[in-house]
Amino acid sequence: MNSVPTNNMDVKKQNRINTLRCLLKYDRISQPELAQKLNLSWPTVLQNVKELINLGLVHEVGAYKSTGGRKAKAYASIPDAKLAIGVDITKNHIGFTLVDLSGMVIRYTRKTRAFSSEENYFKNLGDLMNSFLKDDEFDRIIGVGISIPGIISDDGKKIIFSHALDIYDFSTEKFVEFISYPCLFINDANAAGFAEMWDKSDIDNLIYLSLSNTVGGAIIFSGKLFWGNNLRAGEFGHNTLVPNGKQCYCGKKGCLDAYISAKVLSEQADGNLAMFFEKLRCGNAEAEKVWDDYLKYLAIAINNLRMTFDCDIIAGGYVGAFLEEFARELKNYVAERNTFESNADFLKYCTFKLEASAVGAALMKIDSFLQEI
Repeated sequence: MNSVPTNNMDVKKQNRINTLRCLLKYDRISQPELAQKLNLSWPTVLQNVKELINLGLVHEVGAYKSTGGRKAKAYASIPDAKLAIGVDITKNHIGFTLVDLSGMVIRYTRKTRAFSSEENYFKNLGDLMNSFLKDDEFDRIIGVGISIPGIISDDGKKIIFSHALDIYDFSTEKFVEFISYPCLFINDANAAGFAEMWDKSDIDNLIYLSLSNTVGGAIIFSGKLFWGNNLRAGEFGHNTLVPNGKQCYCGKKGCLDAYISAKVLSEQADGNLAMFFEKLRCGNAEAEKVWDDYLKYLAIAINNLRMTFDCDIIAGGYVGAFLEEFARELKNYVAERNTFESNADFLKYCTFKLEASAVGAALMKIDSFLQEI
């Protein structure tokens, strides 16, 4: 997520960015520790810290005990000095999150609202966002990230198509008409994938598989989202799983989505996914059969991704939030299909159980801000 400096001014800017990122990781840190972690001279770090203090993003928080010499000053970031809003638009809901500079989720909520391309929907979107914020937060908002279940143009000005929302070549200006902050748009699965890699600086390559009401995903390559030539990278839900199989919402038959979307499970519980898993808790035999079939199809999908990309896979989305508790057999099913390994340790479960796409969209805005300080 860091850019590569190309000249002296870029180097200074990147050092300032890295200084703030380092400070955001700790409650407080001493002068020498900060310089050591950044591998920079103390005068350089001191200049960066002064600039960040002037921006209102860092403050001095006392000093450490003396070890015989001068006391080392302690510094800390002010994570909530700036905030970003994340919005997740779905067919029947709008999710909101508020995220600070450190990536911490301050608050989230989800409202039932059926999507409509009429002006009243977008006015309601703006009203809901304003009511989501507290009075002392409005002036600290740096912008809004909006996740959409669809393909978004490279310049973010158009939703090329969204089967889920039933819109095509749709201007994103409609969404921002009643929002007073700068906005960016991102595909929902890519947003969730971005959230999962946010604090994982040691990960270069990663696949995120989103198991929500539609199936999608994100490809992280060399620490960055890979979009593909046509901005459709990660559309795993439309890989063919069973030729001429179940009908998919896209019009084709046998797509992955028709077998492992959250709807496959929620339809067994009057549209309530949580209720389906409650049935599992109660030992409902019919639910257990549906779940076992689901896991076997999911194992095929995960194995195919592992064979294709040869990296860790995070399973997330609505269903992903329940996997840690209920998917005891999943790794065994995956391992049975694995040609090269006897286990499925590469399979991880999502960190963000709720509103992952909204969180990721907000983090995209945070990341953009950090790159420009």
